[in-house]
Amino acid sequence: MINIQVAWSTDHEHWTYAGDALPQKPSWASNTQNFWAPDVFFDAKLNKFVMFFSADPNELTGKWMGIAYADNPLGPFIDRGTPFMKGPSFHCIDPKAFVDPKTGKHFLYWGSDFQPLRVQEMKDDWSDFKDGSQPTVAVEPGKDKSYSNLIEGSWLDYDNGTYYLYYSGDNCCGVGANYAVMIAKADNPLGPFLRLGESDKTLNSAILVKDAVYTAPGHNSIFTDEEGNKFIAYHAIEIVRKEKGRVMCISPIKYQNGWPVVTK
Repeated sequence: MINIQVAWSTDHEHWTYAGDALPQKPSWASNTQNFWAPDVFFDAKLNKFVMFFSADPNELTGKWMGIAYADNPLGPFIDRGTPFMKGPSFHCIDPKAFVDPKTGKHFLYWGSDFQPLRVQEMKDDWSDFKDGSQPTVAVEPGKDKSYSNLIEGSWLDYDNGTYYLYYSGDNCCGVGANYAVMIAKADNPLGPFLRLGESDKTLNSAILVKDAVYTAPGHNSIFTDEEGNKFIAYHAIEIVRKEKGRVMCISPIKYQNGWPVVTK
């Protein structure tokens, strides 16, 4: 079984499978086989690649979050030995780490389980939340007409002075998959965040929804290529091959009139 899959590409189209990024299970999740939603980034001060991830603990008491480190983006990542966050049900999942380019402060976004998405400042070494900090609600569920009953999959992107919080909902997988990417923005990493559907009064914050080829697109990331072009990567289900499950898709994305627009 693969714990966390990893692949590499030079053109975003042709990919080479590179095995398991987390070949050694954490001691606190050594008897389970359910690892997902990693967020990987390079920390120059630590001179390490850092990975936040979700897993089922041995106790099966709800989803937990871990932290692992590596010298190479392909791994192997080594878990620090203790879970970072423990939660009931599947509340503590889908981590997204973010360093504010304005202040250098470190933040973590996370959440699911029909609860709000939250953000909290972290210590500079990512070992724990900053002393005296408190979790802040970034976006609450149930505020839009569709896709917001359950929200998860946070991703924070900074562009031209604005902080854009991408998130997804309702149901990512299975026969009843019904998923989309939504957006909110703020002038501060802690918010308050303004949803697109709140801004234009449509109660529709989705910017990436199903089409004739793919259904249930969601849990995205944003990256920039060497020429400065931005892209959105996300998983989706090909309608004519639903039995394959989720595949990865990449589409161009631009900020226009203060909001991101996805093109295909």
